[in-house]
Amino acid sequence: MESIVHKANTRGHVNFGWLNSYHSFSFGHYYNPERMQFGLLRVLNDDKVAGGAGFPTHPHDNMEIISIPLQGALAHRDSTGTEKAIHTGEVQIMSAGSGITHSEYNHSREDEVNFLQIWIMPKEMNIEPRYDQRSFSSSDRSNKIQTVVAPDNQNSLWINQDAWVSMADLEKNTSILYDVKKEKNGTYLFVLEGSVSIGDNKLTKRDAIGITEVQNFEILANTNASILLIDVPRTK
Repeated sequence: MESIVHKANTRGHVNFGWLNSYHSFSFGHYYNPERMQFGLLRVLNDDKVAGGAGFPTHPHDNMEIISIPLQGALAHRDSTGTEKAIHTGEVQIMSAGSGITHSEYNHSREDEVNFLQIWIMPKEMNIEPRYDQRSFSSSDRSNKIQTVVAPDNQNSLWINQDAWVSMADLEKNTSILYDVKKEKNGTYLFVLEGSVSIGDNKLTKRDAIGITEVQNFEILANTNASILLIDVPRTK
């Protein structure tokens, strides 16, 4: 197994008042040539947006964009005609494809929203833009892996890539085995809460580890913990 650890305090950071954001990879004002991406995972932003604030209408193309609210809700609008709210417990995916415009605002005028913004490079270019969202029960990830985004699972949101996004809530001292979904994929594990160990690597809240050259690996919860796993091709 080969691995690279990204500690939480090494992430890029911007605070514009209305937006307080940490970047796992180079993005916007943050540039680090050693932190451009992990395989085809290009962006993992940990965003906090003040009440009533958000990202006005802007364009994207040829990117798979996933949003996961951790606290609060987002108000989404895009050029496909979709206008929806995305709440904690739901996951959103948008295939920008040949071109899409969208806006994302805090659904609350008062309370902060915290969400993860994930960009994965697509498998097929210039597909028709599409949007989808789905609710996922937290009970289905209690001490086990819950896949929320996949190219091959009707119980998950579809993605235009050989990539899988999964979550798990682990009780202290629980150990689970994660099977990498496809040969030559790597897995980026991001700790949402608590502490876990992968081999000799102990990770705490918002730490991450990129794992390659292995078919599976064990995850041990040192405390009650919540994790995110992003399983992506290492190259196009």
